[in-house]
Parts: sequence; structure tokens; C-alpha cells
Amino acid sequence: MVLHMCSDHTPSVYDAAGGFDGLLALAEAWHRRVLEDPVVSHAFRNGTRPDHTPRLAAYWAESLGGPDLYSRAYGDQSAVVRRHTGNGVHEEMDTRAVDCFDRALEDAGLASDERLRRTLHDYFAWATTVDMARYHRSADDVPAGLAMPRWSWDGLVEP
Repeated sequence: MVLHMCSDHTPSVYDAAGGFDGLLALAEAWHRRVLEDPVVSHAFRNGTRPDHTPRLAAYWAESLGGPDLYSRAYGDQSAVVRRHTGNGVHEEMDTRAVDCFDRALEDAGLASDERLRRTLHDYFAWATTVDMARYHRSADDVPAGLAMPRWSWDGLVEP
């Protein structure tokens, strides 16, 4: 097992969350929660790809200090943002998606460590309400070459 350390030699958020397996459990729990939510489930009304949860876990892994699983296998940040763009402002859906995430942290056994729980919550809330919400009108507005966001114990890591 390869540990991904922060510059101060503490384990990465990725490792503290249980690596890929921990994030896959979280992605599965979140996906179950959002499908049960009457507002958030609207985003999935046309179904999902069969590999939705492992793709999501790979994305979170890369963003949280783990290996570049997502960008090597699936694409870049611009493609991710384009998939989440052009749907207008949807603050209630975003708020409920974050609530589903917080409950999924409990479901996946990642809520007992307060520092980890808070860091994961802050990451997901930022990704949902800021990073994925920048382009409301059209996927055509998303620029090419967006960098994959990186999140540490201290928040967003500026490139």
C-alpha cells in the first residue's frame, strides 16, 4: 500500500478516508442517498452510467490527495464540469446534495473522526456550490484545460 503524505508527513485526506475503498463506499452511500431524495434525484432522472460510483470515487481520490485515477482513466476537469453545467442555478438541490453527502459520511463510517468529517464536508460543499456551479448557462462556457482541484486538510490547494 502506498501512503500519500502531505508536506508535513501527515497522511493525505485520501488515505485518512480509507483510500479508494473508503471513497468507493462513500460514493455508493451518497448515490443511494441522492436517489432517495425527491429533489436531488431529479439530477439522475435519465439514469447514470453503470460505472458512476467507481468514477466518482476515482475523482474524489484524485482531488483528495490520492493517485490520478480519474484523469488517467476518464478525462479532465473540464469534462467533469461540462457534465454538471447548463442546468441553471439550483441552490436547493445543491444544499440537499450536501446534506445527502453528510449522511453518507455516516453510512460509510467516515463521520466519527471530526477532522476528517469536517474536511470531507468542506470539500464536497465547495465542489458542489462553487467548483461545479461556475457555469450555469451552457457547457460551451466551460474552458478547456481546467486543472483538477486538489483539496488538503487545510482546504483548496492553489496550483
